[in-house]
Amino acid sequence: MCDPDALSLGPPPGLDAVVLSALAEDLGFEAAAGADLRGAALLSRDVTTDSTIPASAHFGGTVAAREELVVAGLPYAERSWVLLAELASAGPIRFEPLVSEGEKVAPGTALARIEGPASVVLGAERTALDFMMVLSGVATEARRWRDAAGEACRAIGRERELVVTDTRKTVPGMRAASKYAVAVGGACNHRAGLWDMVLVKDNHLRLAGGVAAAVEASRANHPGLPVEIEADSLEQAVEAAAAGADFVLLDNMDDAALTAAVAAVREIARAAGTTCLTEASGGITFDRIPSLAATGVDRVSTSRLTLAPPVDVGLDVEET
Repeated sequence: MCDPDALSLGPPPGLDAVVLSALAEDLGFEAAAGADLRGAALLSRDVTTDSTIPASAHFGGTVAAREELVVAGLPYAERSWVLLAELASAGPIRFEPLVSEGEKVAPGTALARIEGPASVVLGAERTALDFMMVLSGVATEARRWRDAAGEACRAIGRERELVVTDTRKTVPGMRAASKYAVAVGGACNHRAGLWDMVLVKDNHLRLAGGVAAAVEASRANHPGLPVEIEADSLEQAVEAAAAGADFVLLDNMDDAALTAAVAAVREIARAAGTTCLTEASGGITFDRIPSLAATGVDRVSTSRLTLAPPVDVGLDVEET
């Protein structure tokens, strides 16, 4: 079971590669293929700043929340500015976070202060703010779902926590960043990709020869990895639990079907002296959280976390 409080919230590996790709997109690295894009040549790709702001200009300003949000993405914003300064041999850049990742803030709250050459600050402004807007949006939605699940469990006196997890439905290239933001928001991560967990879905089952055969093959070929079986009926859920799956994904079931499937899976696991957790997925909406908690299901997975809308974050220069 995922424990969000035990997760390491350090930025995920590959942060610089994602940031560099985003900077290249905005400054048109690829469009100028073959050019020597270093120093002033790189900064001149921001044609507006290059045209209107003296090269010697200094910028000091504050990144602020323009709506209530859960903060995520500060490391991405910082690296956006620092990486551009390094690539352009400009600087120094001073980035000072004024809040913590995962902190819930009110509109108008100052999130960070940025200071350095205006050409660098403005050149990476959109990239830095986009990371904060997108990742804070994910963290804000993750916190909303996690808190609602906790409230629903307390309201019915449920002892088992209802865990809310993300899915692999993310913007391509942004999976690690999005899952990082989910954890910052206090919800849980499902598998990172195709390599760290066996998740046998309907197409796999048809080609593998059924549930029992799929579990057996998974254990033989990837021992040590958790095995989850997707079930769209009570019969499939029972078969998965009996075959020794670690998780049963109860797909697109209504509350009555979920309640019956959860009880059946628990009874089979109890009789076998094993643990088999249940997961609800498909058709999961925020309004269903109280009724989902009442079914007894162990966790719910939803793409609504990683595909949450961005929140509003802005950067304003300090008046001199």
